[in-house]
Amino acid sequence: MKKMMQAIEVPAPGAPFELVSRPVPEPATDEVLLRVEACGICHGDALAMEGTYPGLTYPVIPGHEVIGTLVEMGSLASFTWRPGQRVGVGWHGGHCGQCAPCRRGDFWHCDHVQTTGLTRNGGYAEYLVAPANVLVEIPEGIPSREGAPLLCAGNTVYAALKKSGAKGGDLVGIIGLGGLGHLAVQIAKNLGFRTIALTRGREKAALAKRLGAHHVIDTGGESAASELKSLGGARFMLCTAPNSRLIAELLPGLDRGGKMTVVSFSRGMIEIPHALLLGEAITLEGTAGGRMEEALRFCEMEGILPMVEEFPLSEAPEAFRRMMEARVHFRAVLTMGGDHE
Repeated sequence: MKKMMQAIEVPAPGAPFELVSRPVPEPATDEVLLRVEACGICHGDALAMEGTYPGLTYPVIPGHEVIGTLVEMGSLASFTWRPGQRVGVGWHGGHCGQCAPCRRGDFWHCDHVQTTGLTRNGGYAEYLVAPANVLVEIPEGIPSREGAPLLCAGNTVYAALKKSGAKGGDLVGIIGLGGLGHLAVQIAKNLGFRTIALTRGREKAALAKRLGAHHVIDTGGESAASELKSLGGARFMLCTAPNSRLIAELLPGLDRGGKMTVVSFSRGMIEIPHALLLGEAITLEGTAGGRMEEALRFCEMEGILPMVEEFPLSEAPEAFRRMMEARVHFRAVLTMGGDHE
């Protein structure tokens, strides 16, 4: 008789989450089976419900911020991993390893790339099968519950800040102080940047200072960009808020030759005057992540962890709804209880 597990599925495009019982999957020769300990809930999980991501088939189990313990390895995977190791799985769900993009390390342009929680089942479940070559080992100093969001949210903002071109002492602005922004402020401060938190209202000012911000600017008024300029202009700004209008309003707060990177998703259009691009030589770009191992080691070393709100697997629909409505205390995380039998 097959061992069973509980999981949250999206049965069809546009359909609500369903709590189901499914057989525990078996790993192929190059895969591993891990018992999930924690899985973060991310805005990217909405793609599973929308059905707009290429290559989606249904039903699908969402979740791409996964930490768990290895319980079974395929014959090839056992050369690299051993039972009992705590590992993480992020967006990257597998690649062929043979094509030209793979040979140069550009896995996301592999014709056979897989995406955890979308084109292959993710971590809203008690067990998960994943290719051995996408795993990262979780440092001892990072607990599973708080560590799960670092596999996407933390990795994304860390990579953007590392690639910003800013140097120690440079003025760096973090736009938004939510699930991504509260991590970005901590990371920016510990990278040695003169960190500005840009958030609507003054309610989060004290929190921003506790997280390491040197200055806090209220984006609810009309002078946020001018305030940035009065401080010398930002060498770099990281936008974690899904607000296209705010992006356009704050771009003039960049120093000449400065850059803004957007890591939040918005369906709105960004209007930028040509004179700003040409006259100030600014850059606007997007990014989606970097090397998880490096981000995890940095966060462990600096004691950086997200603030999380914990939910059992059965409450995933409510947790997801609250996350989408921005009513979660920074990051929502599913934790798996019981004995997994």
